[in-house]
Amino acid sequence: MSDKADGHLRRGWTTGACATAASKAAATALFTGTFPDPVTIRLPRGQTPAFCLATSRLEAGRATAGIVKDAGDDPDVTHRALIVASLRRGTPGSGVVFRAGEGVGRVTKPGLPIPPGEPAINPVPRKMIGEALAEVCRAAGAAPDLEVEISVPDGAALAAKTWNPRLGILGGLSILGTTGIVVPFSCSAWIHSIHRGIDVARATGQSHVAGCTGSTSEAAVQKLYGLPDSAMLDMGDFAGGLLKYLRKHPLPRLTIGGGFGKISKLAQGFLDLHSGRSQVDFAWLAERLEDLAAPADLVAAAAKANTAMEVLSAAEAAGLPLADAVAEAARRQARALLAPETAVEVLIFDRQGKQVGRAHG
Repeated sequence: MSDKADGHLRRGWTTGACATAASKAAATALFTGTFPDPVTIRLPRGQTPAFCLATSRLEAGRATAGIVKDAGDDPDVTHRALIVASLRRGTPGSGVVFRAGEGVGRVTKPGLPIPPGEPAINPVPRKMIGEALAEVCRAAGAAPDLEVEISVPDGAALAAKTWNPRLGILGGLSILGTTGIVVPFSCSAWIHSIHRGIDVARATGQSHVAGCTGSTSEAAVQKLYGLPDSAMLDMGDFAGGLLKYLRKHPLPRLTIGGGFGKISKLAQGFLDLHSGRSQVDFAWLAERLEDLAAPADLVAAAAKANTAMEVLSAAEAAGLPLADAVAEAARRQARALLAPETAVEVLIFDRQGKQVGRAHG
């Protein structure tokens, strides 16, 4: 992986890649009595990284190996976590059977790539592990019938910082990754979680879901409607990721909730609401005040304002429903991206969670 010397952020490895390396090392020791260190694996796109072992143990009929995950420069909750694989021979003809050890979650809701009851080890890591074990078994002249237990010490505590509890993955982390490589600060993982949240909501029969820009608006919307966790989609800044996936996988009702600044950007047509990728257009807000017949001095002040909340406060003091107008503009933008059968409303909240604007269809 590249480092910062050439100006690029350093990439890292997924939990799936680490679990594959640990599994291959343990399987090799199970058949040969020796752990390869480092251990080399093949990723889905052909790369062949090598991993140093952090722990290894060979007992009667069982081999265990652990890899410390390096997420590179990505702010990953699992960075420096120990990913452990413990293997033993399985019943003849069983193939590779996966078990959830300490700190690895179990799927409890439909709609995810893995069915309920199974360890939360995603399809690509399962395939990577299976292929690595098949290679070891061929070299040993043995059938690839192995029981693989993946564990992550402290995984249950780490999982509380992820979306797993909301998705119905209980007891720990998921073993993830589609390429084996973590790209620093990638938006793809967040958007992927939004998509999986929609899948779970559909599979569990939710008719009303909500996507919010932050924790304050999320708590307010959930309390307002009494929605279950499985109906709450972690939209964050990725309005486009939510709306475009819902267009292809529609649900009857969507509530979008957020603060005035973020919803103003959606109202302007931005689908990525991050401050580094879109900005509130104060001239646009001034025009909305003109539409509301605001005094000329208020319109002029809005065009030169420093923050969106400054504009909203001035509008509220003048008794003008600017937040409602912005919510309606945002609702129209969302409506244009959704399937006809999805009803959508937009709610705007202040920093204390009080509703200050609303548009509903």
